[in-house]
Amino acid sequence: MPVDHYENFPVASLLLPARLRQPIEHIYAFARSADDIADEGDASPVERLAGLNDYRRELHLIEQGKPTTIGLFAPLADTIARHRLPIQYFRDLLDAFSQDVGKTRYATYTELKDYSRRSADPVGRLLLCLFNAHREPLLTQSDAICSALQYINFWQDVGIDWAKGRVYLPQEDLDRFGVSESHIAEQRVDDAWRSMMAFQVDRARALMLSGADLPPSLPGRVGWELRLIVLGGLRILGRIESVGYDVFRHRPKLGKTDALRMALQAANYRHSTR
Repeated sequence: MPVDHYENFPVASLLLPARLRQPIEHIYAFARSADDIADEGDASPVERLAGLNDYRRELHLIEQGKPTTIGLFAPLADTIARHRLPIQYFRDLLDAFSQDVGKTRYATYTELKDYSRRSADPVGRLLLCLFNAHREPLLTQSDAICSALQYINFWQDVGIDWAKGRVYLPQEDLDRFGVSESHIAEQRVDDAWRSMMAFQVDRARALMLSGADLPPSLPGRVGWELRLIVLGGLRILGRIESVGYDVFRHRPKLGKTDALRMALQAANYRHSTR
């Protein structure tokens, strides 16, 4: 699907069965537009929260079987009904986006995990519903992959988030490694910064690998799509390492060459993730 934002990971790609592409686009349109309400433009915090509350009202209308009033919700309502998607997952996303409006620091990794539980994990769970695979241990593996992707996005976007007034790096980790927010403000990449970022990269990689058995558990093209997503996340982590953790001057991206290499790795997936 065409998107206005740079995406490191595929959205409703041609690898997916045709019957699932449109439902995934509906979910993505909801998540992307809600995230934009929280993040983009020059709206005040009050206006942002009001916009997200409008989305909550639309979900309530869907739950009651009433007509929606915002354009993107009519097709979403059909997707929710057709695939019996839990509306709570959409509410969780809105809660996370609302939190972004007011919360700009995370004291502990536990706090960050709670955020990713609502900002990232619901997307994977919704996809498992579409794939008729909404069961354990697949749910736990999906949560691991989605949270890892969320953290990877944070680590490659430290400078971008700083410009928005946010720091997703847990404050306890900054203190542990002797890193201050002045490192981010000054884009200072010293030994303390590299040690702290190496710790974050290793933690995200371990989390991703803990969910890496999910793709082979899903049949056909869906499993291949997820293989590429996992491999893409691991590749971004490798890129962060390869630039000496200087994500300020070298934001990692995936290009066509990466796609070809990942396709080859996907054919030997279990070996590639060991």
